[in-house]
Amino acid sequence: MSHIITMTTADQNDIVSYLRGDELDANQQRMLDDHIRKDAHSDQLSLERQGIDLGLTIPEALDHLLARHANADGEHVGIAYYKALQHIIDWSGSDPIDFGVYSKPSTFFGRMSDELGRLGVPADLLPIDFLFAGPPEEIPFHVPTPVDGYPAIGRLPLAKAEPLADAYTAALDRVDNAFTYETKKIIDTMRVEHDEWQSALQHGHTMDTLFFSIQG
Repeated sequence: MSHIITMTTADQNDIVSYLRGDELDANQQRMLDDHIRKDAHSDQLSLERQGIDLGLTIPEALDHLLARHANADGEHVGIAYYKALQHIIDWSGSDPIDFGVYSKPSTFFGRMSDELGRLGVPADLLPIDFLFAGPPEEIPFHVPTPVDGYPAIGRLPLAKAEPLADAYTAALDRVDNAFTYETKKIIDTMRVEHDEWQSALQHGHTMDTLFFSIQG
C-alpha cells in the first residue's frame, strides 16, 4: 500500500486556536463553515462508500476537537481525529505540495534517519522526527494516534529549515547511496522553504511551520 506525503506551510497558532476555544476571527469562521466542515463530510462519505466504519465519523471527530476533547472510545477513532485535524491544517495553510510516495515511509525514513544520525545530523532534524512528529504540542488535550500509525501528521518549524539543509549538505557526500536522492530532495526543498519564509516575513505573513500529511 502506497502512502502519499504532502507538505503545507501554516501558522501553527492559527491551527491550535481552533482547538483551544479561542474566538475565531471572520476568516477562520468562514474557513470552518465553508470548507473544513464540508471536507470532513465529504471525507466521511468516501469512507462510507468503501464500507469503512471508524466507530466515529469525521464530522463528529471535528466537533469533538472544536469542543476541546478527543475522548471517544474505539480502536480506530484516532484515524477520525487525525483526519479531522488534517482538514483544519489544510485550510489554515498554503496549498499542499507533493513530498513523495512511499510504500513504507516509517521504515524507509527510519533507516534514513539512522544513517544521517550516524553522520552527525542532530536528532531533531532527522526525517523520522519531523515527518512523524504528531499534532502540535500546544493542543491542550491528547489526540489519540491512529492504531497502525496512519494517517500521520508531521511538523517542522520553518526556523529549522535552513539548519536542516546545512546539516544534510554536510553529510551528503558520505550518505549511503540508498538515501542520496531523498537527501538531495530534502535539501533543495528546505532551502526553497527557508527563502520563501524569509520573503513572507517581510510582507507581514506569520506562517511559521511546515506541516506534513502522510495518508494511506
